[in-house]
Amino acid sequence: MNLTNDLLNRITQTPGQCGGRPCIRGMRIRVTDILEMLAENVSVTEVLEDFPDLELADIQACLLFAARRTDFPRLTA
Repeated sequence: MNLTNDLLNRITQTPGQCGGRPCIRGMRIRVTDILEMLAENVSVTEVLEDFPDLELADIQACLLFAARRTDFPRLTA
């Protein structure tokens, strides 16, 4: 398995947990929570301090997950 798949496997979606939204490793920490913190200029170190169960790879997984979700094919006329 490659690094990309390893990271993406950290993102889970479980019906009934956090409204079925993507979470990190089955915990009730949503991908959007982490992305919003990063967007608000909270450092990775601070995120890891606020969520002691998180690992650096979890944050990387959130970023990769978001990047994959926004990679739309270009339409040309």
